Amino acid sequence: MLAPVILAASRSDKMRRFVSAAPGTKQVVDRFIAGETVDQVIPIVQDASAKGLEVTLDVVGEDITTVEQSYAARDAYLELIDRLKALGLGTKAEMSVKLSMFGQALEGGHELALANVRPVVEAAAAIGTTVTLDAEDHTTLDSMFAIHEELRKDFPQTGCVIQAYLFRTEDDARRLAAAGSRVRIVKGAYKEPASVAYQDKTETDKAFVRIVKILMQGEGYPMIGSHDPRLIAISQELARQAGRKLDEYEFQMLYGIRSDEHVRLAAEGHRMRVYTAYGTDWYGYFMRRLAEKPANLLFFARSILTTG
Repeated sequence: MLAPVILAASRSDKMRRFVSAAPGTKQVVDRFIAGETVDQVIPIVQDASAKGLEVTLDVVGEDITTVEQSYAARDAYLELIDRLKALGLGTKAEMSVKLSMFGQALEGGHELALANVRPVVEAAAAIGTTVTLDAEDHTTLDSMFAIHEELRKDFPQTGCVIQAYLFRTEDDARRLAAAGSRVRIVKGAYKEPASVAYQDKTETDKAFVRIVKILMQGEGYPMIGSHDPRLIAISQELARQAGRKLDEYEFQMLYGIRSDEHVRLAAEGHRMRVYTAYGTDWYGYFMRRLAEKPANLLFFARSILTTG
């Protein structure tokens, strides 16, 4: 399987330099990354809004090594929120954050990440939107969930992400599917050992369906993160069985993937949110997108061959 190899490469400085220098890289990166600056991403938010879509914005760059970088990440999100406020786009765009980018892996990282993310969540609430805490590898999750619980005391709309391929996630879903919660379910995109995660796609898909059912039958707000037509159709049926209205859950898909489907779901009355990443430190995010689907890797390889 290529996915584990690609995910391992996402942590390699040598591969980072190679991929960054490859002649066809920019063409493929531009497919998944909306731009490098706030100025480049704002028109994309405006265009999505005109099409009846919503967005969640991710400033890429989770692989930080210093406290100063964690402050810079916080400030990048605060700058984004200021721009959204100025343009009246607050209710059309939420933020997705990785706590590793806010210093979670550094010494004293739990407290540092909480201190950095709190002003971002507060500023988002002030413009009528919210923040979702992205899930990362399994070793970070207890800290992420604890920070999520702490933030929800003052900002109950703060969301979090759970990953279907982890054995623990069904229990997490039951705990999180409470009134007022916002939970995004995704398959998972990190290299995880067999001791904690399903290694087989079929088993992950089955778990995804079980977890969606838990969320739909709960009292929270499910956010279905998938591009798989079969899982989308199953999620729609589970929502119907649970008696949910179209505005009581949403679908989320990545920028640059199945864009026609984004518009189709929105036209049918579904809430459809596009996960839109931007920034200069795109490598880790980009490699996870390649690992998720062989077609993405083939597209990348073809671009290098035709550009080189």
